[in-house]
Amino acid sequence: MSKFSKYRLLLILAAAVLFLDQATKLWVVYTLPEGSFWEPQRIDVISGFFHIVHVTNTGAAWSMFSGYTWPLTAVGFVVLGFLYFFRKALELDKPKIQLGYGLIIGGIIGNMIDRIRIQKVIDFLDFQFGDYHFPSFNIADSGITVGVILYIWFSFRQEKEN
Repeated sequence: MSKFSKYRLLLILAAAVLFLDQATKLWVVYTLPEGSFWEPQRIDVISGFFHIVHVTNTGAAWSMFSGYTWPLTAVGFVVLGFLYFFRKALELDKPKIQLGYGLIIGGIIGNMIDRIRIQKVIDFLDFQFGDYHFPSFNIADSGITVGVILYIWFSFRQEKEN
């Protein structure tokens, strides 16, 4: 068994999230001018609810730590290094654990590429509830969020099974 075969699911998910993230961001960059948030520049997918926009963020989730692009990039490298060096303790060889961490790793790398390449992260998924706009996000952010939720879910389920 090769070194990588026991992490196959994790690697496939990470690559899929990374590919989808970068492909969709590239499409947004070539389709909408930066700053396209309001009509008529944005794309209304479901008018008054879901829009495709082109905004950028120099921070993390909900613009926390705005302006700290390089420290956030360094944190990404540290987290990836931590995951690699502690992969056995984290049980990353278990398929259920790989589901969560594959999504998380793909998301981290997707946003790190933006931070390194253009010193900000491209966000484009925008949801509106009445007058409230949920902070715009991207596929990488979705991968990280869903991955964390899956990891927590499987952690609780594992405790129940023991």
